[in-house]
Amino acid sequence: MAELADKAGITVRTLRFYRERKLIPPPRREGRIAWYNDHHLARLRTIGALLERGHTLGGIAELITAFESGRRDVGELLGLDGMPTWSEETPVRLTPEALADYFEGEVTPENLSASLDIGYLRVDGDEIVHISRRLLDASHTLVERGVPLAAVLAAGRELRAQVDAIAETFTGLLCTHVLADHMAEATDGQGPDAEYTARISETVERLRPLAKAVVDAELSMAMDRRMREGIEAWLRERSEGGAGTEGPARDGDGDGTGAGGSARDGAPGQ
Repeated sequence: MAELADKAGITVRTLRFYRERKLIPPPRREGRIAWYNDHHLARLRTIGALLERGHTLGGIAELITAFESGRRDVGELLGLDGMPTWSEETPVRLTPEALADYFEGEVTPENLSASLDIGYLRVDGDEIVHISRRLLDASHTLVERGVPLAAVLAAGRELRAQVDAIAETFTGLLCTHVLADHMAEATDGQGPDAEYTARISETVERLRPLAKAVVDAELSMAMDRRMREGIEAWLRERSEGGAGTEGPARDGDGDGTGAGGSARDGAPGQ
């Protein structure tokens, strides 16, 4: 908790107060240890920025409650009924038989339960609805390439949390520097005029592809770094392993003090 408070530039007492007011989500707990992540830090920075611009904790709490409860979407909350949505995903309706054929041999009760829990699937009458054609096709391709569906779903669950933290960062920028004044009008009960609503909608429309471009660029560069590091590490291990196995062959029966002997000596300590 102290580390999170320090990174956010607030006191531990203030952090506890925010948590008591439910302005930040509870930490993940392992026994008596509480774990905070980037999502919590981004939320604290958003709260701080909004406070600096004159928003009250009550107004901020109302916004957060509305976002998390799902009782109102962003457009309704801010009076922007015509505001474009960020997501461009197309849901896919499937029969259970079609889903089983799509992931042949992988549609187990465990995988179905995980998909429902993550939110990839929901049941609508006799059909199953997948939230995204692109995610469905990507999962199918990975399974075809030999990745077990259970591993795909585990990665999807981890990515969901990480991407949510990224979205929190972009939302903080948008709410603090673009929509702040408008949110103040909404929480004060004043209705924004049509001109202002149109201007904000246009701004959000412009920022949507920008956010996607930033994430795509950062992900591409990170993949380059990680792939290069992974391949280099694999080549080093292969080279070191080859040197270790060739040593005893050159020395004949030897006394075990060459490369092969070192490997055996190190084994008990591993």
